[in-house]
Amino acid sequence: MARTSSQNQNEKNKVGAFFLATLILWFVSVLFEIFFNKRTELLWIVAGVCLFQIANWVIRSFVSRDPLFVNTSVSLLHSTTISVSVVFILVNQCLKNGSDGMFEHSQLVGGTWEWAYAALCFSCGYFAYDQLDMLFYRLYSGLIPSILVHHMILLVCFTLALYRNVTINYLILTLVCELHSIFLHVRKVRRMAGIRSARSTIVRVEWVLNWLTFIFARSLSHILITVKLVVDAPKFEKGVELPLALFGMAGMNFINVGLGIDLFNAFKREINPQKNSDHHGE
Repeated sequence: MARTSSQNQNEKNKVGAFFLATLILWFVSVLFEIFFNKRTELLWIVAGVCLFQIANWVIRSFVSRDPLFVNTSVSLLHSTTISVSVVFILVNQCLKNGSDGMFEHSQLVGGTWEWAYAALCFSCGYFAYDQLDMLFYRLYSGLIPSILVHHMILLVCFTLALYRNVTINYLILTLVCELHSIFLHVRKVRRMAGIRSARSTIVRVEWVLNWLTFIFARSLSHILITVKLVVDAPKFEKGVELPLALFGMAGMNFINVGLGIDLFNAFKREINPQKNSDHHGE
């Protein structure tokens, strides 16, 4: 038993070392772009890393030292900040230039809406911070932790788009799903705070918002983006943009299916706690 535990620990150390190495390489790449290629606009990535790390320290110092609570709280801050930013970017674009042509292929691939670049950099900074936090406190499990793989893929896709200044608007649209992430993190924080009664009005309202945003902000938005990519496929120039975008959206849609199943199971457990308890008793 002790030997198995030791093997698991060694495997976890190797996994952590691999993802830490990829994160260091990513950060070196960003610094190279900023200082050697004079890409000062990428400083928003550094700003994102710093802000969310400061938020981590504040929560850890004044609210709770539980690593999972701190990590979830900072994730909630990111989801809220990015959701507000994305809504602001879209509304601002509509008010300034109108919605005509806003979702044309040329705009989504080659254009950049006002503040979209900075918002994407900021979100990129969060994923780098979160990856490091999860590695430091070992907030992951499994030989191939899905959350670490998810963050690594996002960092690669986001930074490649930022370096080449393409598909920025497409990526901003994918971040509409952060509206749903707000309620995922709220639920997690709420349960850690001990509020679990399904009869509570707060819990009921939270579940309604959780399902509405899952359907419209996450599932439907990602399906529509995927359809748009397929329809506009002939308009893409030869290169990695289209294959990378289709692969990324296929991955997101696949993750959404799994997330929907997990959400439904969590909903059933929370709505019928007594039945679930009896089931475990058997």
